[in-house]
Amino acid sequence: MPLALGRGRKANPEGRMALREHLREFRNRIIKCAIAIVVGAVAGFFLYNPLFSQLIQPIMNVAERDGRLASINFDGVASSFDLMVQTSLFLGLLVSSPVWLYQMWAFITPGLKDKERRIALAFMAVSVPLFIGGVYMAWLVLPNAVQALLGFTPEGGSNVITAQLYLTFVMRLLLAFGIAFLLPVVLFGLNLVGVLKGRQILKSWRVTVLLVCVLGAMAAPGPDIMSMFYLIVPLLFFFFLATGLCLLNDKRRERRSAKREAETEAAADTATSADDLENL
Repeated sequence: MPLALGRGRKANPEGRMALREHLREFRNRIIKCAIAIVVGAVAGFFLYNPLFSQLIQPIMNVAERDGRLASINFDGVASSFDLMVQTSLFLGLLVSSPVWLYQMWAFITPGLKDKERRIALAFMAVSVPLFIGGVYMAWLVLPNAVQALLGFTPEGGSNVITAQLYLTFVMRLLLAFGIAFLLPVVLFGLNLVGVLKGRQILKSWRVTVLLVCVLGAMAAPGPDIMSMFYLIVPLLFFFFLATGLCLLNDKRRERRSAKREAETEAAADTATSADDLENL
């Protein structure tokens, strides 16, 4: 079992602890995560009204621009309160993400070897800003995406959108962009464990560029062509950066494999001395 951080690895180099202590540490870290999420949710509760005004502004813009009915509908007595609670919890998860990510890291890392800890820490350090950057990019994309989707409404039609469905759409958009920005980290991680080769990723670059360009054209945060490039360039940069790192890692792995084979062949060609035979 992983060793608690306070114990130190010198006193217990194998990083072992009793099951009861392991469960107690897990419970304490869960409690810390829950407290951080609750504090973040309380902050989200106070931010709910200005945030909700920003979320529904694209719908209000459609109503003003096209002169038709477009509004958010609360279809129950308690639905507005439920929406406030869900939005506050979602904001709490985002705001407290550094805390609960650290608690996960602190719980796992004592049981890892030095090299594994360095790799895991590097992945954590890269994943958090990439995910937050993807969420921020989705926030910029949201107004244009809403206006584009509502633009398919036939003439004479109206858009009375259920608040719960709209919130679900916004959350999925934010998470989708956050996960999309994590894709390079996932690709490099699969390459590190030997599941995916850099050449395999490089072969799909044409399809990747096409999909990213289509996404940028549909979800660009502005009507001008520069807004599309603001979205396309980061995604393509991260993709090709991950591809380059995977290719370098493949070369390094091939060199180490060739070196081990050469050492094995050299050892096999060396004759066994008479003393070694006598000892055997």
